[in-house]
Amino acid sequence: MLEVRDIKKTYGGLVALDGVSFKVDTGETLGLIGPNGAGKTTAISIITGLLKPDSGEVLLGGSPLGGDTDPAKLKMGLVPQDLALYDELSAINNLMFFGSIYGLSGKKLDDAISGVLGLVGLSDRAGDAVRKYSGGMKRRLNLAAALLHDPQILMLDEPTLGVDPHSRSAIFDELGTLKKRGKTILYATNYMEEAERLCDRIVIIDQGRIIADDTLQGLYRRLPAANILCVELESAGEEAWAGQLNALPGVASAELHGSTITAGLKDLAAGIPSVLRWLGENGHPYRHVETERADLEAVFLSMTGRSLRDK
Repeated sequence: MLEVRDIKKTYGGLVALDGVSFKVDTGETLGLIGPNGAGKTTAISIITGLLKPDSGEVLLGGSPLGGDTDPAKLKMGLVPQDLALYDELSAINNLMFFGSIYGLSGKKLDDAISGVLGLVGLSDRAGDAVRKYSGGMKRRLNLAAALLHDPQILMLDEPTLGVDPHSRSAIFDELGTLKKRGKTILYATNYMEEAERLCDRIVIIDQGRIIADDTLQGLYRRLPAANILCVELESAGEEAWAGQLNALPGVASAELHGSTITAGLKDLAAGIPSVLRWLGENGHPYRHVETERADLEAVFLSMTGRSLRDK
C-alpha cells in the first residue's frame, strides 16, 4: 500500500531523516516508534506532501506520489499531532468544512459525518462548539475529520498525546474497528505500550535512521533476555553470590537488589526451575516469585543504550 524509499531531509546542519525506508502492507497496522525528535513527524509530513524530501520518494499503491494535486493523495487520511480544528465552530460544522475540502457535499457528506461521529462516539455532542470539548474529545474529532473521505490508509501522529485514559481507550477501540474494516494504518508514537497493543509490525526510528523493522515477536527475540524473573528472598545475606546464577541454564543475567533477585531469562522453561532449584540448594529460601515479559522499551534500550524518553 505504502512504500518509503531512502528518504533524506536536513534542516541546515541538522539531519532529520537519513535514508529512511519502510513499507506498509494493505490492511496492516505499522507502528513508527521513536523518541521525540527521532524523525517520526518529519517522515509523516513527507509522506503526506506537507514537506519535500531532499532525496528519496514515496510510493502509494506502487506509484510515486506526484505533488499536492495528485489524486492518489485522496487515498490517505492524516491525524496530525497538533489539533486541526476550529474551536468556535461546532463539531458538525468542522466536519462540514473538512468534508467540503475533500469534495463531499449533499447526502454523501451528511452520511459521512453521521458515520464518523458514530465511530468516535460524539454523535450526541455534534452541535456543541469544539471549545467546550475535553482534550480527549478533540482528539477523537480530529480522527473523525481524517476519516470523512473513507481513506484507504490512515496516518496518525501521536494521536493520544495529552489525553485521559478513557479517551485513549476509546481511540484504541476506534482504531480496532478500522483495522477490522481493512484499513491500512501508520501509527507514530513514543508510547511503547500503544504499539504493543495496536501494531502488527514495528519500525523503530532513532536520530533519523531506522534501527529495527520487525514483528513484535521478532523484536523480542533480539533481546538477550526476553523474560524477567523476580524472586523475593527471606534473607539476602552476602551479595557476592548472585553472580553465580549467570552460569545456570537459560539465565542471561542476575542481580541482587536488596532482598530481591532479578534474573533475565533467555528461556523461561529452563531458567525458572534452574534458578529456584539453585536458591533452594544453596540456602536462600524465598517467599514470592513473579515473572514478566520484557517490553519494547527494553528493546529500544538494548539497541540504543538509553531510554525511549531520554530525549
